[in-house]
Amino acid sequence: MSRPLALSIYGAAMGLFEGVAPTLLKRRARRGKEDPARIGERLGRASAPRPEGPLVWLHGVSVGESASLLPLVERIRQERPDIALLVTSGTITSAALLKKRLPQGVIHQFVPIDGPKAVARFFDHWRPSLGIFAESELWPNLLLAARGKGCRMALVSARITGHTAKAWAKRRAIAQVLLGSFDLILPQDDASAQRLRDLGAAPGPELNLKYAAAPLPADPAELGRLRMIAAGRKLVLAASTHPGDEMLIADACPKGPMLVIAPRHPSRGRDIAEALAARGRTVGRRAAGEQLSNSADIYVADTLGELGLFYRLADVVVMGGAFSPGIGGHNPLEPARLGKAVISGSSAFNFNDVYRDLEQVDATLIAEPDALSSAIAALLADPATAKAMAAAAETYAQSHAAAFEAGWALIRELLP
Repeated sequence: MSRPLALSIYGAAMGLFEGVAPTLLKRRARRGKEDPARIGERLGRASAPRPEGPLVWLHGVSVGESASLLPLVERIRQERPDIALLVTSGTITSAALLKKRLPQGVIHQFVPIDGPKAVARFFDHWRPSLGIFAESELWPNLLLAARGKGCRMALVSARITGHTAKAWAKRRAIAQVLLGSFDLILPQDDASAQRLRDLGAAPGPELNLKYAAAPLPADPAELGRLRMIAAGRKLVLAASTHPGDEMLIADACPKGPMLVIAPRHPSRGRDIAEALAARGRTVGRRAAGEQLSNSADIYVADTLGELGLFYRLADVVVMGGAFSPGIGGHNPLEPARLGKAVISGSSAFNFNDVYRDLEQVDATLIAEPDALSSAIAALLADPATAKAMAAAAETYAQSHAAAFEAGWALIRELLP
């Protein structure tokens, strides 16, 4: 398929942008948006040597997408230890998470900006045989360079919203070229599959990596220590919270149980703790080195990579991001995999299908803000119901393992 003129214009424009990119990246670094020591990676200059032999490259733009790739990283290492693995991401928080969770020997780099020179440097150094992208990354220069270098490509857990599909429909020729760069597309749901077909793609079976992921890890020694501290006291976890969630959940949580707040963006931890303290609450902050204590009302777990600890400790989990419009909620299967009862608001449009399924098997409670207090109290007062909900949620989460195996069989065929 010939390249549309618009893509040639885009390539030229990005070539001009590369002249000012170093300055802009340094400015972003001063605002905490880039790692100043690793700006070279964003310009395609590798900070690690390439291992010998075949290399597979996996890319997820941010925390959620990067974390969703971890089951694939583990499976490739397990079945093909001869293959070197490179994982790229685009944000500071995703890099911090991957530093903690990537297996030893797997290389992390920041993804290069989509300029022709940066992309060329990236491919000249890493020479991947296969690229696996998560969800919705369609950077033209990166995809076209991969195709030109003979790198096979897979788009897994592919997600395309109605708004995005309408925008691409106006640029259908471009969408066809970019989607045509992939040898395999595995959509994450029926709606995304149909939208991809409408744009001329030929998606395969559904695979949502966020549903197929392994349970979040936890350090056994630290888990045991925290369990001893919290022994005899109920614990409510407010997970992946956003502004507005913390005060709502703090007000809704009954006196007596300990409330742990794990904000979606840990950098907000200090502001959350100060706001709660101003309302007369006794608050501890994990990132400040303060310990979980039975004397505190609330503990702010504002660190990366430790959510698995607090899911395991919780008697009830309240998922953030769904009590006000606009955010779309967060993945309830994270606590479900660990056998936990989940409460969510009704504005969880990013996970409508999952919450619908969980409701059908009595594995979750959906509560509006004014009913949140009674929902939390009901589960705390009735451990048998909470346990039954948790068991149903865990069974549902495990049912997605078959979809992962079907998707893996197709990805395996693309491995070098």
